Amino acid sequence: MSIDFETETGGPSPSDLAAIEAEWPRIEADLAELDAEIEALYAADRGPDELDWRRKGRSEARLTRTASRPTRPGTGLRPAA
Repeated sequence: MSIDFETETGGPSPSDLAAIEAEWPRIEADLAELDAEIEALYAADRGPDELDWRRKGRSEARLTRTASRPTRPGTGLRPAA
């Protein structure tokens, strides 16, 4: 069951947007890691080159930095359902 924010609630609340904003660095790091893994799969046919290894290393480092950074949720956040 999904919620149509536009008709049900008038859009995401400010606290919803604050929660998304607080999580966005982690989401970006996860996407970068996924991109690097996809490139590694493509490289499997030809063998990974130096650029593939550097891309993978950078994405892992970014993911590690982001995961270890504390997030400060906005005030008035409600728990996830």
